[in-house]
This record gives sequence, C-alpha cells and structure tokens, in this order.
Amino acid sequence: MSSMESSHLPATTESIAKAQEAKDAPESISILYRVLQDPSSSAEALRTKELAITNLTNYLTKENRAEELRNLLTQLRPFFSLIPKAKTAKIVRGIIDAVAKIPETSDLQISLCKEMVEWTRAEKRTFLRQRVEARLAALLLENEEYTEALTLLTGLIKEVRRLDDKLLLVDIDLLESKLHFSLRNLPKAKASLTAARTAANAIYVPPAQQGTIDLQSGILHAEEKDYKTAYSYFFEAFEAFSALEDPKAIFSLKYMLLCKIMVNQADDVAGIISSKAGLKYLGPDVDAMKAVADAYSKRSLKYFETALRDYKSQLEEDPIVHRHLSSLYDTLLEQNLCRLIEPYSRVEIAHIAEMIELPVDHVEKKLSQMILDKKFAGTLDQGAGCLIIFEDPKTEAIFPATLETISNVGKVVDSLYMRSAKIMA
Repeated sequence: MSSMESSHLPATTESIAKAQEAKDAPESISILYRVLQDPSSSAEALRTKELAITNLTNYLTKENRAEELRNLLTQLRPFFSLIPKAKTAKIVRGIIDAVAKIPETSDLQISLCKEMVEWTRAEKRTFLRQRVEARLAALLLENEEYTEALTLLTGLIKEVRRLDDKLLLVDIDLLESKLHFSLRNLPKAKASLTAARTAANAIYVPPAQQGTIDLQSGILHAEEKDYKTAYSYFFEAFEAFSALEDPKAIFSLKYMLLCKIMVNQADDVAGIISSKAGLKYLGPDVDAMKAVADAYSKRSLKYFETALRDYKSQLEEDPIVHRHLSSLYDTLLEQNLCRLIEPYSRVEIAHIAEMIELPVDHVEKKLSQMILDKKFAGTLDQGAGCLIIFEDPKTEAIFPATLETISNVGKVVDSLYMRSAKIMA
C-alpha cells in the first residue's frame, strides 16, 4: 500500500476510530496514511498524528511490512521538524524497535540505523544520534561485524563520557564488554563491565538493564572457571528477567544449570527445574541441560553425545554453553579413558572404543592428544592398531637429595667467603 493517497483525512480522533473499526489491517493502514497527509499543524492535529504513527507502526509490524516501516521514517522527516526533539526520538526508536520484531530483518535494521545516523548528524540531533549509534553497534555485534562495531563504540564512548550521560554510558559499556568477550579479550571485557557497574551505581538503573549487567558478569566469571560466583550472578539475572517476563530469563536459567553441572553438582539440576520458578520455563532449553546433567551424573559419554546431538540448537549453537560443555566433555572422556586403560600394558584401540562406545578414530585421536599432553606415558602402534602403555618411570630419591645437598654446600661456601672478605678488609 503506497503512503501517497489521492485525498487526506482530517487528523481527528474520529479518523483514528475509523481506522480501528476498518474490516482488515490493509484498510486500517490506508486510512492512517491518509490521516498523516493532513497538512494541518495545530496542536490537536499533531497529537492525533502521533497516535496515528503509533497505530500505523503496530499494524505494519503485525503485517511484517519492514520495508514500509523504513519508508515511513523517511516520509515523517518533515513532521519531525514540527514536534519536540524528545517526541521525535521516541517515535524514531519506536519504529526501529518495530522493525526489530519482524524476523530476518537484521540487514535492513543496520541500513535503517545508518540512514538515521546520517539524518540526525545533518539535523544536529545529538541525543537521538547517540542512541541510534548504540543500537547500530549492537546490531553489528549480532552480525559479527566486530571491527566496525568497535570503531563505532570507541568514538561514541569518548563523546558520551564528555556529556556524562550515565544511562547511555551503562548501555555502551555493556555493549563494549560483550564485544571484547566475543573477540576473546577477557581483560578488556572485564574492564568495560566494571565501567558499566560504576556508571550504574551513580543512577537508577531499570531492572532489565541491571539483569543484563548481572548476566554479563556471570558469563565472564564462568569464563574464568569461577562457577560458584557465576551461578549467583545468573540467579540475580534470572530473578530480574523472570519478574519482567523477559525472554532472557530462559538463558539465565540455562546458564545457572550449566554452572551446577560444571561444579560437579549435576544432581541439583532436577531440583532447580522442578522449583516453582523453573517449572515456568520448561521447554527444549531446560530439557537440554537436564539431558547433559543426567549424562554427567552417569559419567556416560554415550548419553552425553546423544544429548549434544538431540539438542544441537540449544547446546552447540549457544557459544557460551558450547565452550563450557566442550571442556566438560574432554574432561569426562579423559577420565573414562584413563580408567579403562589402567589394567593394561598393551591393548587394542578397537577394544577401548568398543568399551567406551565411541568411534575408533575418535578414540585414537584423543589418546594421541593425551600422550602429547603427558596425561599418561605411552605410544600408539598404528600398524597393529594398539596402544602401548609404559610404566611411570620412578625417579630415584637420591638424585633430588644430592642436588639439595650440593645447593646447601654452595650456600655455606658463599657465606664463608663473605665472612673472610670482611676479616681481610
């Protein structure tokens, strides 16, 4: 539906009511476009047009007409010069948020934000430009365009620090922390998070933003293998998001369960899931963590691999869970292999693979890695398909004792030399 209609409708509450009573969404959209064409700029007409824009945005979002929302922002530019800057900022951010609700529009959102940044720069609307740039940086981060996002954030942080806009600074510092974490730069990620917390302590932070800070804190602590502290942060984030019915609550719960598994408390997972708060979020994500916890409790690699295969999108495609589960899987595999090869001095790799219920090439690769990492002394005879385990060479106690004696004699000689030097002087 084109926004250009042959005749406008007066910007009145009657016209808005007419749009709401229309038989279908396309007709409502058509009426609202015609209301926006009204040339009147009286206070009443401007208020009605603002309401028309809100309704039109909702209808276009429901109809998944992302391109029209983008065009609407361009068409409203003359209208923005008639209303206060704060209202303009609210409308622009509302339309950008509406486009974000439509699936598979990340590229459109990026180009829309870039257009709005250019327009706000030309119109000298600094407040709005900074917020749109922060949104653009978040979109670039989601799209894994890290270099461009980092360049944008670096300039934006300097500018916002000068203006001392604490609320925006919290958002930007959090974004920078996530960006550095994605680039595997943990010290900088922690520094940015500390800056976000410092700014947050000086102002009232909305619960959703506080939850995001706690979630990021948990992720960074988990990365440092401090799972107990990470669990407490994830719990705080979960409570905040759960109260707001925010979809991020399920991620917080998933990471809480992950921490329990990583600190060898997999038996607690079932209790957390069956609690009042946990039952609210039953679904594939929670089922995935339950399957992993069951596999870990049974020390079964077969069940572990089945869980990874059955819940691939919940485990493999979540980078945070995947990273920690990879390390958990390796530990579990090494423990099981060490237990199996312990009675042998020479054993067929195929026999070990059969006992552990994993492919031969997988087991062979892991054994060679363990030998290189000095987890046990041995060698692989690939011609015969065997693993040969050496006895741990026992170090003779006399050698370290001899070295210690020589070291002590050296100290005595040095001490006597110093004394004789003093006497001679």
